[in-house]
Amino acid sequence: MTRHIRIKNVIRGGGEASPAERRLHFVYLSVLLAAFSVANGFFALLLAADSCATLWFQAVYESYFAHPPLVLLNLLPAVLLSALGLFLTGRAWAAYLFSAVPTIGCALVNYYKIQLRGDPFLAADLRLIRTAGGILSHYRLGVTRLMLLIALGALAMLLFSVFFLKNGPRGKRVRLGGTLACLALAPLLYTQVYLNDALYEKTVNNDAIHYERSELEIFVSRGFWYPFLRSVPKAFPSVPRGYSAREADAILASYPGADIPREKKVNVVGVMLEAFSDLSDYPMLAEEENVAALYAPLHELESACVSGELLTNIFAGGTVDSEWGFLTGYSRHGEFRSNVDSYVRYFNAQGYDTFYRHPGYAWFYNRQNVNAYLGFDESVFTENGFSQYVNVKAAPWHSDRQLFDYLLRDLDARTAESPPLFDFAMSYQNHGPYDATSAEHAIVDPEGARWSAESRGILDHYLTGIADTISELRRFTNELEARDIPVVLVIYGDHKPWLGNNNSVYTELGIVLDPSTKEGFYNYYATPYLIWANSAAKRVLGNDFTGTAGDFSPCFLMPALFDLCAWDGPPFMALARELRAYTPLVHEQGFYLENGVLTDTLSPEAEALYLRYRCAEYRRETKGIE
Repeated sequence: MTRHIRIKNVIRGGGEASPAERRLHFVYLSVLLAAFSVANGFFALLLAADSCATLWFQAVYESYFAHPPLVLLNLLPAVLLSALGLFLTGRAWAAYLFSAVPTIGCALVNYYKIQLRGDPFLAADLRLIRTAGGILSHYRLGVTRLMLLIALGALAMLLFSVFFLKNGPRGKRVRLGGTLACLALAPLLYTQVYLNDALYEKTVNNDAIHYERSELEIFVSRGFWYPFLRSVPKAFPSVPRGYSAREADAILASYPGADIPREKKVNVVGVMLEAFSDLSDYPMLAEEENVAALYAPLHELESACVSGELLTNIFAGGTVDSEWGFLTGYSRHGEFRSNVDSYVRYFNAQGYDTFYRHPGYAWFYNRQNVNAYLGFDESVFTENGFSQYVNVKAAPWHSDRQLFDYLLRDLDARTAESPPLFDFAMSYQNHGPYDATSAEHAIVDPEGARWSAESRGILDHYLTGIADTISELRRFTNELEARDIPVVLVIYGDHKPWLGNNNSVYTELGIVLDPSTKEGFYNYYATPYLIWANSAAKRVLGNDFTGTAGDFSPCFLMPALFDLCAWDGPPFMALARELRAYTPLVHEQGFYLENGVLTDTLSPEAEALYLRYRCAEYRRETKGIE
């Protein structure tokens, strides 16, 4: 009987237990909580291995265990969170939840983000939680058998913690000491272990991946928590190597800048089209008669203006990267939190009115604040204008007509005394996901002989929206041509469309999405751009606006426009032109196009110029504007 009471005291750790029994109870509690944390860490690894459909789940999961340090680095965060939770709360069940919720929850977010967007969950994404919630509301998030098993396992451990792990450490000194020890250990582990580049190289795990230069597959090959924690520094603007604010100012001062000549000022309208892509670039779709006919009006318009491919940083989402790249000229940037130098501000300084139009919510990507930081005089969203023209819930399917009409009203409101206008619009029509059920009008594979019903449904719904967008674009250019007011129009797509979870449609069509090859890179990142001018603008600028300006990153789109208008622009633009002559591609993932070759290594001369560009770019973004 006495032995039974002692065992019970060790398990419960109650007040009647002796000091020795309480110490044993703490050991018992710590071991079980650590075991539960390790189990949840393995759950996170399972979700990571199962996240990318192009990789074989079992092979990826087994590959982790061929690299024991990799496994340990993925499990440690869960164990440390559990220990911290135990000392903070003094309750075992609370400590379990303190570890389990983020360990499994973040891994689940990573799973769905890879499924829907084709890229992993990074620390930088934490800044966009509200935006992400709005995006996810449009998608159907399936629950797999693996998720159900993980949920049952996690619930069982929680119930065990509630009923059989009663008391944690109670002494204030013990809890305070334990908390401080955990808080001291965490940054030490992070800086010395997780950010250790030599250790990271030792954990290379290419056993189960296809492309050794695929950022997604490299991420998945290392689990979830290890690569996620290593992404934290990238959530903040990275200081360029050798950066000095004084030297960056000197770099900018060394380049010429000039005002727009008064007699050469024309109205500029920029429209970024949601998920706008020319799928007839893919041979299997180009062979479809209906697809070719659908894109024919776009190709006709391209032949009558300057056009090419925009080499974006993003795929199927992350819209503002292409948006802000055009408006600022930055090849990379953080989330804007204060007034920042931009091309919008240059237009302001040249006496232009600067307007922003978007038939969506103002809070999406925090645009209502960011637009002011960029220098826009006026921004109109659903909340303060578009709701009278289009229901925001219908905008992803039908809103381009209302958007183009709004832009026409902006132009028609100008008088002879009005300053010139820079009007930028972000469309909402064709925002994914696209219904996988049969569409009202079959466009691709109408006989249903070549592809699956799901792929046909997704493509038909997407292309139906794109056909309407192209029709509205042609109507818009015809309306502009009929006006005497000079207008230059810049149209471009923000990113390739979502076409099924894990890019299922792309895969079924046999489209190569390996970004380490030039073909795969273009398939993954390229969208159309068009720079068009009406006759009134052509007369003012003395340019017929036909041909091509080449393929380039979004940060080079505004310089291309200025070149066609024969405007010098601000000093930074001169530096951008110089860099573009060496590499028109400056990609977030470290890709460049030098002498027409896709590479991740620049020549010494180009590398030196790129570093000058990055220093100047960083200075523009961070110096602030009163």
